[in-house]
Amino acid sequence: MVADAERVRVVIVGGGTAGWMAAAALATLAPTAASIHLVESAEIGIVGVGEATLPHLAAFIRRLGIDETAFMAATHATYKLGIEFRDFGHIGERYIHPFGSHGRAMAGVGFHHWWLHARSGGMPHPIDDFAMGAVAARANRFSPPPADGADDPLAGYGYAYQFDATRFAPFLRELAEARGASRSEGRVVSIERDDGDGRVTAVVLTDGQRIAGDLFLDCSGFRALLIGEEDSRWENWSQWLPCDRAVAVPCSAPAGPIESYTRATAMPAGWRWRIPLTHRIGNGYVYSSAYLSDAAAAEALLGSLEGEPLAEPRLLRFRAGRRTRSWAGNVVAIGLASGFLEPLESTSIYLVQMAITELLEHFPGRRPTDADRDGFNRQVDREYDRIRDFLILHYHATSRDDSAFWNHVRTMTVPDTLAEKMALWRHTARVAQYRNGLFLEPSWVAVYLGQGIVPDGWDPRVAMADPAGLARATDTLHRQIAAAAASMPDHATYLATRLPA
Repeated sequence: MVADAERVRVVIVGGGTAGWMAAAALATLAPTAASIHLVESAEIGIVGVGEATLPHLAAFIRRLGIDETAFMAATHATYKLGIEFRDFGHIGERYIHPFGSHGRAMAGVGFHHWWLHARSGGMPHPIDDFAMGAVAARANRFSPPPADGADDPLAGYGYAYQFDATRFAPFLRELAEARGASRSEGRVVSIERDDGDGRVTAVVLTDGQRIAGDLFLDCSGFRALLIGEEDSRWENWSQWLPCDRAVAVPCSAPAGPIESYTRATAMPAGWRWRIPLTHRIGNGYVYSSAYLSDAAAAEALLGSLEGEPLAEPRLLRFRAGRRTRSWAGNVVAIGLASGFLEPLESTSIYLVQMAITELLEHFPGRRPTDADRDGFNRQVDREYDRIRDFLILHYHATSRDDSAFWNHVRTMTVPDTLAEKMALWRHTARVAQYRNGLFLEPSWVAVYLGQGIVPDGWDPRVAMADPAGLARATDTLHRQIAAAAASMPDHATYLATRLPA
């Protein structure tokens, strides 16, 4: 047991999703190594409007020992099997990026190679039809996958949540405080530093309260109160991700099914989200101010609503990019203080979770070392960079030429790292491999094919397959997946059995 005097004093500046996720994780997973004190001000609203997540959050919930039903009830959550993209590659077309695989690898060759070969022989089914998550989502069905079915194409899918982000932080705050975290209310007005090495020693609040610490987590959002003074260098990615505004508004939910997926619909100057919750629908338009005015964006969003607006449209401004060092000195930036990538693939909360996980992996003593910082920064930078490339793909892989915005992103020069990935896919149907991180092969396959980038060829080993046998196998798998999805309960029905009325 570590004595209190030896524990690392962690001060978290900023509440919201990032701050309280960090507090809850540290209080649960490092209670003997750290004391946690969070500072937040009720005067400062929550910036994030993201209500859609990735399957990693389900793992985070389990790791913290949180009851899923209690979490979902508190946040008006629904289940999410993937993201539907409309009009991105071609106007009038849609596809689902599912949480899971397409089919099953055979003879060591990925299923998409077999699908490409079968397609060339006249097989009519889109690759979506071979992903359990996509088929169930289209039918608004849901049940959790069996725990032991990872290699079964009928069970090879995951799920995430769609929830009210404004309710998530209070839920986590209750948990974190129950597990030993403390909280102070107030705005930070000054930062104290060590005269010798310049590290932060304390923050001072408006009421004069001084909170000392060894390690400071900057969860203050775009204001970046602490890390902004430690590392002002920022990698600007707006040349590839030009959307810099969003307008958001919730609306009442129409009668009918509750979709088990998030929808992203391409618009003339960006894209529009639709996120179904149990009590309302979240809507937003992410756009580039170089191509659309704020007033026009709000008008377009309000005109697309399926129900009555429940609030006035809310405008957000942002810039795509990341800090060159998310951990500088004894300050660690988490969330928007570290970087921002638009919510096209629901990565905002994942990036918070990833940073918390890496912090735990590199958790320091009372004085962080270069090894702590370098290891953390290397992993965080790699994740941001890979996600950046994946998001750019959604814009660049298009045939749209109906607006100045789409003409720009279609013809722009992309990062070399993405250009190399796209060339590999086009010529060989192979996906650039990396072992850890977000968006592995199934995700890239879904977006490549969904947006019309069909490779010139495929793995030569599939040519040895008997065409008639391959046609029978794909047809059988197609029928099995359709039947399995049809046997699932309706999403709304499943929610009713899980959540209190």
